[in-house]
Amino acid sequence: MRHLNGGNKLSLVSSHRNAMLRNMVTSLMEHGRIRTTEARAKEARKIADRVITLSKRVPNASLDALTGDALQAAKVARVHAIRLAGRWVNSKDVLHTVFTVYSDRYATRPGGYTRIYKLSKRPGDQADMVLLELVTEECVPKAKKA
Repeated sequence: MRHLNGGNKLSLVSSHRNAMLRNMVTSLMEHGRIRTTEARAKEARKIADRVITLSKRVPNASLDALTGDALQAAKVARVHAIRLAGRWVNSKDVLHTVFTVYSDRYATRPGGYTRIYKLSKRPGDQADMVLLELVTEECVPKAKKA
C-alpha cells in the first residue's frame, strides 16, 4: 500500500528525482524563476513552499526581543529549521537568502509563495512548459463577508 506516499514519480528513481528537485528548488530560490515542465514544476512547488514556511518559523527579527531561556529556545528552533531546509537547498548562500530575505518578504503571506505560468509546448517532444516563479506582490487579504 502507498499510504502517505503521494507525489509524482516523474519516471525517475528516487535518488535521481530527489537530486533533481533539490537542484530545481535551489535554482528557484537563487534566481526567483525557472522554466521547466509542468509535472516537475508542480512537484518542486510543494517543496519550495515548505522551505519558505520553514524560514518563517523563527524569523531573525523576533530574536532581538527575546532574552534568557526564550532566546535560547528560539535559537535552537531556528537552527533546526535551517537544517531541515538545508535538506532541499544545496547552497549555503541561497539558504542564507531564504532565511533573511524571503522570511521577511513572506512574513504576512499565509501561503502560496510560488506561481506557475503556462508557456508554449517544447519543440522536441511537445511537453507542456511552464514558468515557476516566486510571488513578489504583497498579500492583500480579502474582506470577510458578514
